[in-house]
Amino acid sequence: MALGIVRSQQEYVQSGSTRSVDYRLKQLELLKAAIKQHEALLIEAMHKDLRKSEFEAYATEIGFVYESIRYISKHLKKWAKVKLVRTPLVHWGSKSYIYPEPYGSVLVIGPYNYPFMIVMEPLIGAIAAGNCAVVKPSEFTPHISAAITAILRANFKEHYIAVVEGGREATSALIHTPFDYIFFTGSIGVGRIVMEAAAKNLVPVTLELGGKSPCIVDRDSDIELAAHRIIWGKFLNAGQTCVAPDYILVHKDIKESLVARMKDKITAFYGDNPQNSADFGRIVNERHWERLVGLLDLDKIAAGGDSQRDDLYIAPTIMDDVTWDDKVMEEEIFGPILPVLAYDNLDAAIQRINGRSKPLALYVFTTNKDTEQQVLERVSFGGGCVNDTMIHLTSPHLPFGGVGASGTGSYHGRKSFETFSHMKSVLKKRTKINWSFIYPPYSLKKIKLIRKVMK
Repeated sequence: MALGIVRSQQEYVQSGSTRSVDYRLKQLELLKAAIKQHEALLIEAMHKDLRKSEFEAYATEIGFVYESIRYISKHLKKWAKVKLVRTPLVHWGSKSYIYPEPYGSVLVIGPYNYPFMIVMEPLIGAIAAGNCAVVKPSEFTPHISAAITAILRANFKEHYIAVVEGGREATSALIHTPFDYIFFTGSIGVGRIVMEAAAKNLVPVTLELGGKSPCIVDRDSDIELAAHRIIWGKFLNAGQTCVAPDYILVHKDIKESLVARMKDKITAFYGDNPQNSADFGRIVNERHWERLVGLLDLDKIAAGGDSQRDDLYIAPTIMDDVTWDDKVMEEEIFGPILPVLAYDNLDAAIQRINGRSKPLALYVFTTNKDTEQQVLERVSFGGGCVNDTMIHLTSPHLPFGGVGASGTGSYHGRKSFETFSHMKSVLKKRTKINWSFIYPPYSLKKIKLIRKVMK
């Protein structure tokens, strides 16, 4: 089935139907109108699957998609133009061009944490670049998956945009199909499987993965501001965000003060009992709930710690006096648990971070420019913020993606268009100019000439 869809989509792209920029813009406009028509359904589905509030559902998913369509539509004609580039003197009489062209049929596999936005955002890039696409929403968020399916099937033909629902078997069948490009967002473990399957068909991939993203809070920081922005970033979507601060590395002189302020912020944001807050979400399913509860060390809980299986609830939790050897530091948390570790030497802290896999995100709170410079220059990470968390991924001017184990490739804004475009290089040469010295036989005179030209 998947192979048939891919073949029909590849034929559709080869027919030239998706080449017109006006056609692409109309499809983006159609997608936006379809989403607007189904806004209420989407908000309800996000509440059912993840207990997202209406504000969070709109701000982090639906509104984000609208902004992406608006920005890309505004700039698409410029990006899609054939670009004249410089030509070396040795090729005098020629002109060089870059032709952006679609790959063909691309596969987009979405995650469960932002199940609408992280499917639509790459899909927008694929459409903008002139591709056809097959979308695979997460089976862990069935209501959103059904909503995405309803939206896309009602508005697009399968030979252009198709949706495949299902679990592991469906995903396995898709990743072993010879698409022209695969875009995957999910765990590092599944990312390895996707990359291995794609390699067998020599299919290029973008992998948006994760990892343990550190948040450094320096002694010279605004502690109140740091607490405010850390708690917001960590517990948005109940901590199920790939770029959420995974753990805090705070200078020992201010650790006590920071923990106290973070506890205050939890109460300020979610009340005395966050389980009753309309603004605090739930864990996606029992398997992930059990995994997260297994990371809790009751002796180190400074705030929260309570949980309820039948509600898939885990309170916003701070764990204090955590060490690098604790279980909570073994893997990406991806939930509402925030470990706090102390440091007294920035150099040692940086070495600890660099001793682990490269993180998807890094955050540093400081007013000290030297500290800022050291962290940004010495630590390799996908992207991040100084004196804030998370918001770097909302800018269409900043590519979003990982490095090393946290991912390969990037997207957002222009980068989305470029990710789903093959940049075809073409050199056009005049027929009236034909340099004889490049052809055999190669005399000593020709050798001297080529040495002068290419030096």
